[in-house]
Amino acid sequence: MRIYLLAGLLVLLGTLTQAQRVTGTVYEQGPTGKVPLPGANVYWAGTTLGTSADEQGRFSMPRSTQSNRLVVSFVGYINDTLTIGAESEWEVVLKSEQTLEEVVVQGNSTAIDRLSPTQTEIITSRALAKAACCNLSESFETNASVSVSYGDAVTGAKQIQMLGLSGTYIQTNVENIPAIRGLATTFGLNYVPGTWIESIDIGKGAGSVVNGYEGMTGQINVELQKPDGLEKLHFNAYVNNFGRGELNLNLAHELSDKWSVGLLSHASTLRNRVDNNRDGFLDLPLYTQFNAINRWKYQSEGLMAQFGVKALHETRQGGQMAFRPGQEGTSPVYGFGNNVSRYEVFSKVAKLFPHQPYKGLGLIVNASVYDGRSYFGRTRYDGRQGTFYGNLVYQSIISNTNHSFKTGLSYLLDDYHETYRDTTLARTESVPGTFFEYTYNYLDKFVLVAGTRLDVHNLVGTQFTPRLHLKYDLDAHTTLRASAGRGFRMANPLAEYYGNLVSSRTVVFLEQLRPEVSWNYGLSLTRDLHLGGMHATFIVDYYRTQFENQLVADMERPGYLYFYNLQDQAYANSFQAELNVTPAKRFELKLAYRLFDVKQTLGKPFDEQILLPRMMINRDRVLFNAGYALPYDKWKFDLTVQWNGTRRIPRMGTEHEHGTFTYQNMAAELAPAFYNLNAQVTRTFPKWDVYLGGENLNNFRQANPILGASNPFGRDFDAGQVWGPVVGRTLYAGIRYKIK
Repeated sequence: MRIYLLAGLLVLLGTLTQAQRVTGTVYEQGPTGKVPLPGANVYWAGTTLGTSADEQGRFSMPRSTQSNRLVVSFVGYINDTLTIGAESEWEVVLKSEQTLEEVVVQGNSTAIDRLSPTQTEIITSRALAKAACCNLSESFETNASVSVSYGDAVTGAKQIQMLGLSGTYIQTNVENIPAIRGLATTFGLNYVPGTWIESIDIGKGAGSVVNGYEGMTGQINVELQKPDGLEKLHFNAYVNNFGRGELNLNLAHELSDKWSVGLLSHASTLRNRVDNNRDGFLDLPLYTQFNAINRWKYQSEGLMAQFGVKALHETRQGGQMAFRPGQEGTSPVYGFGNNVSRYEVFSKVAKLFPHQPYKGLGLIVNASVYDGRSYFGRTRYDGRQGTFYGNLVYQSIISNTNHSFKTGLSYLLDDYHETYRDTTLARTESVPGTFFEYTYNYLDKFVLVAGTRLDVHNLVGTQFTPRLHLKYDLDAHTTLRASAGRGFRMANPLAEYYGNLVSSRTVVFLEQLRPEVSWNYGLSLTRDLHLGGMHATFIVDYYRTQFENQLVADMERPGYLYFYNLQDQAYANSFQAELNVTPAKRFELKLAYRLFDVKQTLGKPFDEQILLPRMMINRDRVLFNAGYALPYDKWKFDLTVQWNGTRRIPRMGTEHEHGTFTYQNMAAELAPAFYNLNAQVTRTFPKWDVYLGGENLNNFRQANPILGASNPFGRDFDAGQVWGPVVGRTLYAGIRYKIK
């Protein structure tokens, strides 16, 4: 515990790369004067740093250390480029144009920066408002690249998938700090409330070496509302037909021209017992969560600093309808419970060079303690994790701004202690590392980013992580990207397959688990189209993840969950085509198709090697989204339809006993295809928003999501085979109140 207290003290002296902010308002010239232009794209020329104007046309973003040219653009308007000096507040009036020559592919809700060498989509606060977005796991409903599903039918844990693999292979950061990892993987997506989110960056493929070695298939970075943000107060209240209620209050206050303070708070609960499928189990776990962040910020011309604290406490309880807390351990009634406390301290400081915007020095320091205590019927699982993270980054140029680099040092310390039944899993990972990343930029037409990092892991030795990104503009409207890179991570099997513990399966570790290692390769093409008077964007990409080693969670044999290292090969191929169309102002359409080919070698428990499709991953997915807003966003209408194809699921029953079970002759079980329909209507007033919506409006439910529900302590019980919605139609309503 001493190391965490020491780490907490060090955090208060730490630093982070982030710059002094530039704020402003974007207008269009209307017949009676200036009118705010919501959704306008704002970005630093030659970088990947950008944002979008909110409903009032306001924007706020950190200064860039690579560029002092700020570009403001919007579909149908002439771009405006500002040369930023010491000024921090700007007013921009865009003029309408007949011909479009954009350098950023941009919609009102999402933006794809064609200047970025990686395929990166930015989900803005406007896009998040298309759905309830009560937390991060519910923020991807209108996104084609990331899909979300429940991990089981009891705990309420949610999982995300990208490029055919689970979220454990995606490096998920909150403001460039690794956040959803380790033991927090299970419920971490639920711990980031939607109203706290300013924007979400989704990058496909191998990420930057600056951010670490764990991003194997992609990276997600969540930017939170800032202490000096555009809103001094944001209040949100939400309720749905199952009795789930949420309250969120964000406060921001500028104490002086250099100091500001902010508070992000959240409380949510569900106490209503729901069993619509009448299997005797709660369809949704009862829970209560309290979550808050207090952060302070200092900024001057040459220095920016942030520091703060986070605290979270959540209790969950599920299982049979008759179960009550306190009965666990000996009761004949099956119950599930989970109590989590998480505390975190962080600081961010950056040394700025106003007359050399390409130059910067910063340090991120973060420390956290996670304590989770669970029970599944009569089985206990407790996990504790202490983490210390530091990242020192220096960036500058070589001769001129065509050649730039980032270099630095990092350190990651993880201390794990888990107990499951009579098994204890304990390890301490100490990983100092160094990295160097070189960028060549030729007139924004051709960009090359080559990086490498060297990490010395105390348990698995030295790890070398190279990564390469290329971007080339074939013409003014077409961009081609390519990427390749290595990644590695240490798996946490019990936390990552938490939902499969809600079963009668016997957990067996066949061997000492080695780190997961993979190579990811990708190609993408982005094309601007002009269809009559409509602007459109077509994106097609292909990515392949090839594993040198992978954690295998083998559920093929009924009654058992085997963990072991990969024997032969495992890979994930992902193809996606997406069309975004703006038929008219304030009208957006999105149509996307995604195809997965994901396989893994199984059979080690019985000395077999069979390459089989991975479970719970649907081969095909189609997404359609339509959004329309009346002038000045007085009314907003959004509709999303998702079609999910078939997927392989575990074989039902226990008819295969030891000695007769073989992988070679195993019959395949496929879950049927299904679709979901979501919609929302929002009425906007000067300070108030009122929204009403529904999820799964077609009321599709997986039949019998819990096997052996009538005898949860019998050998057939399994609640971890969920492939579709457990509850039916969800209706919700809410209000938002904002003071700018």
